[in-house]
Amino acid sequence: MSKCKKSFKRFDQINVIPFIDIMLVLLVMVLTTATFIKQGVIPVDLPDAKAKEKQDVQKEVTVYVNAKGEMYYEKEKVNLTQLEQKLSTISKKQTVVLRSDKNSKFQDFVSVMDILKRLGHEQLYIVTKE
Repeated sequence: MSKCKKSFKRFDQINVIPFIDIMLVLLVMVLTTATFIKQGVIPVDLPDAKAKEKQDVQKEVTVYVNAKGEMYYEKEKVNLTQLEQKLSTISKKQTVVLRSDKNSKFQDFVSVMDILKRLGHEQLYIVTKE
């Protein structure tokens, strides 16, 4: 009978080199993204233009419908006809914000939406609360 001799290697140490490699990669990623976060945007050298004036940025227009069915265009009380006239004077690309009271009649909401659709306004936000 032959005797088989098994040799066992004791596990006394942990190989930390792969761990160090992973940590270095993570450190590089964190430092790279921290640079972009600090500056707020990716740095870009913009070209010069002949016109130095900024384009006039139009603010959004707000239409309110309260619980009593009263309508307001930018805090000015209006009826449906006046609302349509005022909305027809603004650009179709300008954003319209509709703030309708939850207790208002659904017909008032639909009337305002109908005016906006008829005038071709597609930039519309309907404000709700969570």
